Amino acid sequence: MAFDIDMIKAVYAKYPERVEAARKAVNKPLTLSEKILYAHLWQGDATEAHSRGVSYVDFAPDRVAMQDATAQMALLQFMQAGKKKVAVPSTAHADHLIQARLGADKDLQDGINKNNEVFNFLSSVCDKYGIGFWKPGAGIIHQVVLENYAFPGGMMIGTDSHTVNAGGLGMVAIGVGGADAVDVMAGMPWELKFPKLIGVKLTGKLSGWTAPKDVILKVADILTVKGGTGCIVEYFGEGAKSMSCTGKGTIANMGAEIGATTSTFGYDESMERYLRATGRDDVADAANAVKEHLTGDDEVYANPEKYFDQVIEIDLNTLLPHLNGPFTPDLATPVGTMTEKAIENDWPLDVEWGLIGSCTNSSYEDLSRAASIAKQAVDKGLETKAKFGINPGSEQVRYTAERDGLLNIFEDLDATIFTNACGPCIGQWARYSDPKNAPKNSIVHSFNRNFAKRADGNPNTHAFVSSPEMVAAIAISGRLDFNPITDTLTNKNGEQVKLDEPTGFELPPKGFDVEDNGYQAPAEDGSGVQVVVNPESERLQLLTPFEPIGDSITGAKLLIKAFGKCTTDHISMAGPWLRYRGHLDNISNNCLIGAVNAFGKETNKVKNQLTGEFGEVPATARAYKAAGVPSVVVGDHNYGEGSSREHAAMEPRHLGVVAVIVKSFARIHETNLKKQGMLGLTFANESDYDKIQEDDTFNFVDLSEFAPGKQLTLEVVHTDGSSDTIMLNHTYNEAQIAWYKEGSALNLIKKEAGL
Repeated sequence: MAFDIDMIKAVYAKYPERVEAARKAVNKPLTLSEKILYAHLWQGDATEAHSRGVSYVDFAPDRVAMQDATAQMALLQFMQAGKKKVAVPSTAHADHLIQARLGADKDLQDGINKNNEVFNFLSSVCDKYGIGFWKPGAGIIHQVVLENYAFPGGMMIGTDSHTVNAGGLGMVAIGVGGADAVDVMAGMPWELKFPKLIGVKLTGKLSGWTAPKDVILKVADILTVKGGTGCIVEYFGEGAKSMSCTGKGTIANMGAEIGATTSTFGYDESMERYLRATGRDDVADAANAVKEHLTGDDEVYANPEKYFDQVIEIDLNTLLPHLNGPFTPDLATPVGTMTEKAIENDWPLDVEWGLIGSCTNSSYEDLSRAASIAKQAVDKGLETKAKFGINPGSEQVRYTAERDGLLNIFEDLDATIFTNACGPCIGQWARYSDPKNAPKNSIVHSFNRNFAKRADGNPNTHAFVSSPEMVAAIAISGRLDFNPITDTLTNKNGEQVKLDEPTGFELPPKGFDVEDNGYQAPAEDGSGVQVVVNPESERLQLLTPFEPIGDSITGAKLLIKAFGKCTTDHISMAGPWLRYRGHLDNISNNCLIGAVNAFGKETNKVKNQLTGEFGEVPATARAYKAAGVPSVVVGDHNYGEGSSREHAAMEPRHLGVVAVIVKSFARIHETNLKKQGMLGLTFANESDYDKIQEDDTFNFVDLSEFAPGKQLTLEVVHTDGSSDTIMLNHTYNEAQIAWYKEGSALNLIKKEAGL
């Protein structure tokens, strides 16, 4: 039986009535995305049509998922909410804090030893508040969710941007900050601006070396890293139906890389097969009873231009394998065109590592297709030129793959089998002792992100994203420009051999198996469970509520004007800093240290206007805060791209930053700033970014009149006595302005609860 089957059946019981109410309110056929959204309105049945990209709407998600790095802060906040138990099914997953170094067994034990305090904290909080806990080694959150919790037509939120992976099983699954998760776990509505809709019609069928990964790599090429912002991407067509459920998950997963709110697919036979293979016949049976409501209406898919805000069509018959990168996931290169492009851009053609796994591509099917290439290398006498690293997605996948001999094939090529955890994908990879001075090199991986320093801390590592089978082929060849469709390799006997097309299994022929999946059920009654946080701990720190910033901000100083791409990795790095994710003051020492200062083009070096000296960003912010001087951050386009980590908002807030002013925001980060009681604002005229000077002082002229739809006026005073008046836009509604006035959304929750 599935987890939470009664909840799932209750959701499906409401579907016919709610979809019919939505169809009447909207007065047109419905996309799948609209059916799920309207079926999860907090109010119940729809009574009006909501404007895409305009209306703020309250929703009632079915469940919450948290990974260990973000769960710490989310649960520290939930502990302040005054609730005895979570209001919806929720889980926490220990997958981010385990470093990839020597191999699974040693790395897992080392991770447990080093993070025992945090794991014990998460275990006890989960036990107390009725939250399921997946222990270290159980697997990567999104693969575990797909195997156990995702269900067609459901809505979930998760404290990780790749929560969207569950769209592969027909959910609307959305990455959020911890404060949003607290709202839902506390039994409150969850607010989201009603998304716009992008339809992707897939025709034809994948074959040969082309994989589901290539679909999203192509979509990223078309839409760029911000083209999906504020949108749900809905895939449909015969090409979508022909792909496996986990293949759909890969595509949905990397929707985060185009800024999409989420991505989803209609319920079909591949999803039913996956549900039954993972022991959820009851969910499949329940879904089948309402399956007409778990996909878009026929009229929508027949005439998509009438129902989506944008439509893209991709012919899978002609789609080529891709490599995307380096340094951004939307820089696409079809296989066979890499040589000239790499030489022109001075990308190293020799490949040092091939990495397979992460939440994006760690299913049984992924491993089986990559193993088919590895097996050929062994059988055809090829000696691999690059090193191999494998991260299985879950203990169930790992156990089954080991049983079926897949892992042995990789080990025959001297591959390192890492723990069932995120590992190199999130910077948890002990590749170098001194990453900053490591050499220029190229790696290929099946992960989702490839920002500078993302995997190994080395700014000179050029990381390229591809499918698991292409990663295997390129690692074997040792060449970035190897094209397995046309090229041959020289084996150890001096013979020219060619790799055959990959083969694999959608699902394990002998079924899935596992001895211990790593799940810890919470106590039936957690009232007696004690959650202890040592006041002297370097890893965990109970939170002190933020004070309201107020309606008068004058004399604020520029902390940093960020130049170019400034992701959450730049604002709050992962890697070794993950160990402080439960300690706000300690983690704040990495605040914006990766952002490039527009003045001088260096990182972690800004001018302290109080002393005239240059120093590190966190130290400078602390100096302003100690002197009672507020500070401001200025940024470029798509500021806060990447992870859902709310630390990127909480750290500046903790250090005295009152406003972040940018050309445009990534969705999750903008919401996180609002939740923490800060001002997240955009230039009404983008060119005003250029007016900001290093020694500027900021005065918010009319903040006392802060209101929805009303611009704010900023006076920027320069050191020569001159000034500029700059108009700022915002997207705050009445409720979000209330968060600001109370100091944070959590403060408002507590106030309304009388705490």
